[in-house]
Amino acid sequence: MFNFTATPPLSLYIHIPWCVRKCPYCDFNSHEARDEIPEAAYIDALIADLEQDLPAVWGRTVETVFFGGGTPSLFSPEGIDRLLADVRARIPLKPQAEITLEANPGTVDHARFKGFREAGINRLSIGIQSFQPELLKKIGRIHSDTEAITAVEAAHQAGFENFNLDLMFGLPGQTQKQALQDLQMARDLKPAHISWYELTIEPNTWFHRHPPQRPDDNTLWEMQQAGRALLEAAGYQRYEVSAYGRAQQQCRHNMNYWQFGDYLGIGAGAHAKISDAATQGITRTAKQRHPRNYLENAHTSARIGSSTRIKPADAVLEFAMNALRLDQGFSPAAFTVATGLSYTGIESIVNKGVTDGLLSDDAGVIRTTPKGQRFLNELLQHWMPDTTDHD
Repeated sequence: MFNFTATPPLSLYIHIPWCVRKCPYCDFNSHEARDEIPEAAYIDALIADLEQDLPAVWGRTVETVFFGGGTPSLFSPEGIDRLLADVRARIPLKPQAEITLEANPGTVDHARFKGFREAGINRLSIGIQSFQPELLKKIGRIHSDTEAITAVEAAHQAGFENFNLDLMFGLPGQTQKQALQDLQMARDLKPAHISWYELTIEPNTWFHRHPPQRPDDNTLWEMQQAGRALLEAAGYQRYEVSAYGRAQQQCRHNMNYWQFGDYLGIGAGAHAKISDAATQGITRTAKQRHPRNYLENAHTSARIGSSTRIKPADAVLEFAMNALRLDQGFSPAAFTVATGLSYTGIESIVNKGVTDGLLSDDAGVIRTTPKGQRFLNELLQHWMPDTTDHD
């Protein structure tokens, strides 16, 4: 059973569900903004949502805030400023808390970035995906390569030193040369962080219904390894399967997810995971997905679409799904703090992973091996709830 002696760090996720156009690969809760976005009403709903969640985290401090979407940069700097002020009035934020806002090229300029910075945003995540016009068209992106470069330059000019560029590989018809060219262009723009991840075909997307032709698995692996070498030679250290940062520039918000930390989630379709030392349990909630339903119910308990108590065995699997993506691995003590469970319950799983060459145990630090990273899904089969019982 759970036995929390302390609760893990706490983050806040704020979901802005609108975008200009839905991308064919996107399975996030995003909705095309065909009419004017109800910004003021949605901010009111977000604050009401937060106020109703506060009793679950009384006395705790938020360490990171992340505006995700959709396209949060569609909101005005004034709206973001008002929202952050209202958040700070209701829950303490850690001094120098990392506050990230996702932005897409074509929805921002220097003045807008400057306004976001003045509102309190201190980190950006810019969705580039590729710098090559033909590939952007194939994946349904509406910005051009020129707009992508202009957006990054505008971020620099607005004073953002800490920003991430999102790029994908394994795009339809993409060659390794093209993938490395994208990384070279990103490197030359001098971001603090680069997220470089494989395009995956998710259910309920256009690409799932109409699958594009993508590179085969061996080509994808070679592409990933060549890209990693290029980025590390440029001073970007990989710390998670798809995340590369300069020194001290890891994404603190995502690190909290990957280390099985706690997070509040407000907004349409937002998820939360909260550990409670008083009740010795972990609760996961999800808010109403559609913006219309969320707006109608955000001031009531009906804003919650679902709420479940996580079983110990499921907590073990969720911890593994996240922590095994990190190059730094995890220690037995970190496992116990994050999950409230004894490490002895997973020793046999770890030992099997070591025997199979998928994990290493170096002085009590558990990491995936290169083989384990390549076959992570197979490794996670050992951690499935029917493999071990912690109830």
